[in-house]
Amino acid sequence: MPANEELSRSRTLSLALRQATACVDGLGALAHRRVADGLRLVAVSGLDAPSVEAWAELRLDDRAAPARAVRGDAYVWTAGDSAIAGAYGTAAVPLSGPDGPVGALSVLTAGPAGPDPTQRSLLRTLATWVAARLEPFPVLGMPDGMPEGLLTVDDDWRIVFADEEAERLLGDGCAPLAGTVLWKGPAGRLPGLEGPCRRAVAEGQPVGFLAHSPADQRLHQVRLVPASGGGGLAIHLSDVTTPTVDAFGSPAAEAAGRGPAERPVRMSEVTAALAKAVTAADVVRVVEERVLPALGADGLLVQALDEDRLRLIGCVGYPQSFIDVVGTRLSPLSASPAVAAVLRTGTPRFVESQAEYLRLYPEAKFLTDASPKHAWVFAPLIASGRPIGCCVISFTQQRSFGDEERNLILALSGLLAQALERARLYDVEHARAQELQRGLLPRALPRLPAVRAAARYLPAGKGEKVGGDWYDVIPLSAERVAMVIGDVMGHGITEAAIMGRLRTAVRTLADLEMPPDELLYHLNELTSDLGEDCYITCLYAVFDPVARTCSFSLAGHPPPVVVAPDGAVRCPELAADPPLGAAVPPFKLHELHLPEESLLVFYTDGLVESPTRDIDQGLAQLQRTLAHAVTRTTYFGDDLAGPAGHRDDPAERRLERLCDLVISGLLPDTEQTSDDTALLIAHTRSTAPEDIASWNLPEHPSAAGQAREYARKQLALWGLDDCLMTTELIVSELVGNVIRHGKGPIRLRLLRSSSLVCEVYDGSLTTPRIRRAAFTDEGGRGLQLVAALSRRWGARYLHDGKCIWTEQELPEPGPPAPASPEPAEAGMPLPAA
Repeated sequence: MPANEELSRSRTLSLALRQATACVDGLGALAHRRVADGLRLVAVSGLDAPSVEAWAELRLDDRAAPARAVRGDAYVWTAGDSAIAGAYGTAAVPLSGPDGPVGALSVLTAGPAGPDPTQRSLLRTLATWVAARLEPFPVLGMPDGMPEGLLTVDDDWRIVFADEEAERLLGDGCAPLAGTVLWKGPAGRLPGLEGPCRRAVAEGQPVGFLAHSPADQRLHQVRLVPASGGGGLAIHLSDVTTPTVDAFGSPAAEAAGRGPAERPVRMSEVTAALAKAVTAADVVRVVEERVLPALGADGLLVQALDEDRLRLIGCVGYPQSFIDVVGTRLSPLSASPAVAAVLRTGTPRFVESQAEYLRLYPEAKFLTDASPKHAWVFAPLIASGRPIGCCVISFTQQRSFGDEERNLILALSGLLAQALERARLYDVEHARAQELQRGLLPRALPRLPAVRAAARYLPAGKGEKVGGDWYDVIPLSAERVAMVIGDVMGHGITEAAIMGRLRTAVRTLADLEMPPDELLYHLNELTSDLGEDCYITCLYAVFDPVARTCSFSLAGHPPPVVVAPDGAVRCPELAADPPLGAAVPPFKLHELHLPEESLLVFYTDGLVESPTRDIDQGLAQLQRTLAHAVTRTTYFGDDLAGPAGHRDDPAERRLERLCDLVISGLLPDTEQTSDDTALLIAHTRSTAPEDIASWNLPEHPSAAGQAREYARKQLALWGLDDCLMTTELIVSELVGNVIRHGKGPIRLRLLRSSSLVCEVYDGSLTTPRIRRAAFTDEGGRGLQLVAALSRRWGARYLHDGKCIWTEQELPEPGPPAPASPEPAEAGMPLPAA
């Protein structure tokens, strides 16, 4: 076979492998040739030789995907059969010959799902195209036919490994690349590398693009493959300067023999990709990955037209210095004469050199000075009969454009415009929906002495990205804290609006100091008015730092997970009542006794349940993840004893880290989630015994005097002499009201925390009310006085009576007190509050 014919076939096969990889967004591709005793590897793209050594020779009865595709003469996708790092599965299609399959084309995939129907169809079409040009094809050996370089970087962007070809392409010949930071040298010799690298790592998905090296005027295809589970990136480089690639991804030398029937292959691929594009960023990515390689282009600008100004919404293959120019000097439409011209005429403009550009637009010389490009296509984006923007495709080398390419770009511009218009409308609605979601959820969780908390909300991976999951942390009296988490079934703006109504209702009911079972009773009544098809799961819990108890009720919601200070993780096995809207009260009231410094983990079912994982499996994985995360962050360390709510509070920092570890452990790919997810982790702190004082009081008018005496001695021990007069007045009025209007037993309790809490308990359920006293009345002003002297006050009801409470500001932190006053009844336990 003549050398030039063999090289042409080698390049054609290499090109086909790269196109197959891009077609399914894979890690790399392989081609096998059928021989007498099995299959032999003849070409590789995107993968280094050692990693595919096991694929060099395959038997026909092998379980590997290429052998199965040839054996069955059909498409095959297998999961988990590849030893190649980062690969999850293999998609293989046979290369058909006149007497049956002559080989197989295979692509290594990174995701848990195989190629979709459109991608499978494209693979089959590509295999037919390859077989028609390469039968019989020679054994090309392990190299691709075009040299390919490989380098890997760690999560600090430091180069760990660079092979000989990568050193040749990106090195300076003086020092090896290994050990250097990617941005300090190699990226400068290959402009446009940084942005795609960061995107590939951030999204965890392979990225491919073309890049031009200004040093040697060569064109390189770059393939970026993030390591599975994070922690690095593999960069594959191929020199594709020759042969010239035409608009259909074929060598230019063979373009003349191509029939018009091949046009639907490329257009169908782009159309299918644009149909899946949801946001403007998705549309830009389609152009970058599907259109630029087809045209042999290496630059892209997508600009949206807002009245008479241009707004940059996507940029590929340009240095930051040029992006700065586009973002400032090109803001007015009049400053971009080429774009203004195509938007005015509605037809693309093809500029084949910088000289032609300067001849047409001499006033825009600053653009050619800042741009590394030498040829451009300016394609207007017109939707609904009006211009909405412009797509600028550019080339590092000057070139001419044939009629076929011009017609292709004209057709593509129409598709891009429609897709971009849809995406822009989605972006606007999505931004509004997200703003609604942010407004309905807490902007910041309160910093409380008894509870420090962190939370995460993740909308479903597709659609409006708003939903009905919610969480809240609500301060109650006596430093108690209410924690709520709920889930309106379904996701969307309607569910988000219902969630907002319910969250407001919960806060209103919580202010009435209702126990959890009673609160869910009233919430269930509200839900019944929302419609028969509205179901909500909810968990409402109250943590009492004095009793170290967490009481809660469940309406169709999973119970909390408890993490003890020793790292033990447990989930109480409780039967939940039915969801709100379907429940028949009463609701059960559950109670947990918590060790000091415990973690309470609340979540919605989106965290633990999915189409591939039932709730029991998810809960078991959540407990394992929590145990590992607590150990990994050394959460219960000595430095957690710092002041609660301080901006350098170590517990808050670790809570945030715990949330991230739990989310990443159970939802590694948030874009693939099918349900909304809420997570709330609370770190509980008990009230120290020396900050609690309580006394029994007689049912006698002398009780008010005794209460004043107890309060006076306790405040002296706490160093709160500045609060003495106010506290004496408050306890005197509250105890006096009980003597006049209530009944025993009577108890007084003082709590020192972020405020001074005064509580008076009695056995009456009579509701205290502030009444308007006439000018001549001798009484009726007691509660007015209490309200005036307190920061806030209220009442909560117990199973055997009520508690009237007040809160006062502390003038300054008092010194620690050794013990409560002398009376024998001091420190006696009180009923659960």
